[in-house]
Amino acid sequence: MRRYAALCALAVAACTTLGPDYRAPDAAGLAVPETYYGEGAPPAPRADLSRWWETFDDPLLTRLIDVASAGNFDLAVAAARLTQAREALVQARAGLVPTVGAGGSASRSVGAGNDRTSFNLGADASWEIDLFGRIRRGIEAAGADAEAAWFDREALRVAIAAEVATNYIEARLAQARLALARDTLAIADDNLQIAQWRVQAGLVSSLDSEQARATRAQTAASIPNLETAFASATYRLAVLTGRAPGALTAELSAPQPIPEGPEPIAVGIPADTLRQRPDVRRAERNLAAATARIGVAEAQLYPGLRLSGSIGTAAFSLGGLFEAITGSILAGIDQTLFDGGRLRSQLRSQQAATEGALASYRQSVLTALEDVENALLALRAARERQAQFRIAFEAANNTAIIARTQYRAGLTDFQTLLEAERSLLSARDGIANSEGDEARALVQLYRALGGGWDPMATGTTT
Repeated sequence: MRRYAALCALAVAACTTLGPDYRAPDAAGLAVPETYYGEGAPPAPRADLSRWWETFDDPLLTRLIDVASAGNFDLAVAAARLTQAREALVQARAGLVPTVGAGGSASRSVGAGNDRTSFNLGADASWEIDLFGRIRRGIEAAGADAEAAWFDREALRVAIAAEVATNYIEARLAQARLALARDTLAIADDNLQIAQWRVQAGLVSSLDSEQARATRAQTAASIPNLETAFASATYRLAVLTGRAPGALTAELSAPQPIPEGPEPIAVGIPADTLRQRPDVRRAERNLAAATARIGVAEAQLYPGLRLSGSIGTAAFSLGGLFEAITGSILAGIDQTLFDGGRLRSQLRSQQAATEGALASYRQSVLTALEDVENALLALRAARERQAQFRIAFEAANNTAIIARTQYRAGLTDFQTLLEAERSLLSARDGIANSEGDEARALVQLYRALGGGWDPMATGTTT
């Protein structure tokens, strides 16, 4: 046994780890700029975005996102994949320790004057000495895979929170536009009645009443599409929260204003993207796993050392089992001498996979920066449009009031009234759409910044 222990100690001391040691690329190596191109103000420290939806100050929106985070089935699938990845890490770690088995048997032979019972007990163990780090690199890769699976789940959590918020905004925007369409329909009914009275009085031709009837019908035709848009948004919200379509329609039927977010948003600096976006961190962990697997492939080119041993005893009675114990120790080395270049091809293949993982990581960083820039641009454009639509609404509202008064008094024609009403409708609809665009752009920005999860948490398993 002393020789066996000495052999084990010598083997462990001789172990080395092949393959490159992973170093995560830094922001400078990834060509990350110091500031966002579309951010006008000097960069400020980024605020906590883990629960950004609370900045909209809408309790129902907050509750829906919390329910979706707990009950969404896509998240349940991602959680199951995370469990699988963590169990794969446990299995990889098991390669560092010996495998031990035991067995026993009892038999009785019956013959002419030769009846006897025999008992056997035995145990065996085997242990692969990780001479060149194949197992250790495999553990490193499995650990990175587990962390990547955790970031994958968190990236999905971010996406689901943004999708819930977007569909909630769509539902409230459809309600606002629906209320506007119904108000416009009431005005069209009033205009049609006035036109018909004036035609009956012989003050105008039937052209006025026909134009009023056509305008009224066109306004009424827009209502079913808006009702469909509202219903579709509520159906999607129900599915996102793990319920059947229609489960939330009644709850959302009471009209509420389009959610308004905060005016200033501290987006921080682009380097924050490397730690804030879970999809970027997932790509980085995939790169780490691919790098570790180079060591696994390289270690396959070198000899493998396996120690095995067994111990056993046999007797014709239970009391005599431990009187005579036998055992054996075996050390074996295996080395592939010729395989047609298969192992070296596997190494080159893994090196190419690592290069691809690095390119994918770089691309994920650039895509994240692009998402932020596009969201900043969309937010600024929505706010500028909203300001102009409010000016247009004020002017169009005054024009419509004057035109309606003059038409009632017979001082202007119906065409002038129709144009004024169309301008007013366009301005009101523009305000509603720009409010929805602003809210959606805010959600887009929060998602682009990686909000919706806790970046201080990690997927590391112990």
